[in-house]
Amino acid sequence: MTPPRVALVTGGGAGIGAATARTLARTGTRVVVCGRRPEPLERTAQETGGLAVAGDVADPADAARVVQRTVDHFGRLDGLVLNAGVMHPGALLDVSPEAFEATLRVNVGGLYHVLRAALPHLLTSRGAVVTVASVAGLRASAEMSVYAASKAAATALTQSLAVDYGPQGLRANVVCPGWTATEMADAEMAEFGGPRGLSPGAAYGLVTSLVPARRPAGADEVAACIAWLLSDQARYVNAAVVPVDGGQVAVDVGTVPFDPRVSVDGRPVDRP
Repeated sequence: MTPPRVALVTGGGAGIGAATARTLARTGTRVVVCGRRPEPLERTAQETGGLAVAGDVADPADAARVVQRTVDHFGRLDGLVLNAGVMHPGALLDVSPEAFEATLRVNVGGLYHVLRAALPHLLTSRGAVVTVASVAGLRASAEMSVYAASKAAATALTQSLAVDYGPQGLRANVVCPGWTATEMADAEMAEFGGPRGLSPGAAYGLVTSLVPARRPAGADEVAACIAWLLSDQARYVNAAVVPVDGGQVAVDVGTVPFDPRVSVDGRPVDRP
């Protein structure tokens, strides 16, 4: 009898990470969630019948401990979801050296440290890695300089895994979500919409008004893509970068004013 698969999800206490843990658990996968806040992790672990391990993935000792705890508890590691991340917005001159270092420490260094600990186990199981990057790593956005750079680096690092370790059976892919309705994004919508007199729902509508889907993703929709990339159904998918963005990165911004369904300032208009 084949033992159940085991997956470790970083940043698993909320948002996309928690949704991914729940989705994987429904497939019969044993799930370990890690993050810096114990309380959300415990909630996710209870919902999934999994294991919560608090730790900072950007700390090499913590990253190694989380991976070892996973293997000690379940005996193996088959999937790794690299979802932990931080964001410090701003144009380059507005991002302090401390914020720059903190962003790279988590968004790139955290990947490196967890992968260093996890790769030997993933190579043994011929497992899979999925990195949660962002459309910000694919297209330049205003006041997202360092965050965008970190996500582009995370994407390149993940594709390098596929090239270096693909011959040994490892698969490593990337998902790039656009706006996704999560607790963190809800707070951003409140901050963005408040001065404009917009409810969070209306703010989501405005920021996605040029996205072909005309709405944000649900965390479960991103999780479904991650779960598929970890599964045998995607066994020949390697080094892929998958936007989960409702078509956002396909939009040619230079032709937006020609679209009769939107106004030139990006606000939806009532036209048939």
